[in-house]
Amino acid sequence: MNIDMLHFTPASAVAGGLMIGAAVALYILLNGRIAGISGMLGRLIEPKSMERAVPLAFLAGLIAAPWGWRLFASLPAVDIGASNLTLIAAGLLVGFGTRYGSGCTSGHGVCGISRGSARSFAATATFMSFGFLIVFLLRHL
Repeated sequence: MNIDMLHFTPASAVAGGLMIGAAVALYILLNGRIAGISGMLGRLIEPKSMERAVPLAFLAGLIAAPWGWRLFASLPAVDIGASNLTLIAAGLLVGFGTRYGSGCTSGHGVCGISRGSARSFAATATFMSFGFLIVFLLRHL
């Protein structure tokens, strides 16, 4: 496999990783909570939750980030090669897996592994293994 050097962007990838790492570290230090996207969304839509400002700001930042990036560089082209039915099925499966696994890839993969959580290591290995398997099955069989 060859790396497409035209689209190889290690500097921006490292910068993004450092920003994500700093953000989740600060979030857990200042709030004592994990900065997982599914947890934030759950706290935002949960009727019993009184704290909505922090998850709302977090999710608004996720949505606003690409618009901020446009100030410095153009956004990459988005090419979704799947039908609407496939996207709906994929979204439902991800939602089910997130609920069943007690968290998402950001919560387990970024925050949990960095804390040395055995459950997060197992969850991330499961997410990644099944992701690899499904891509292999869909692309090669």
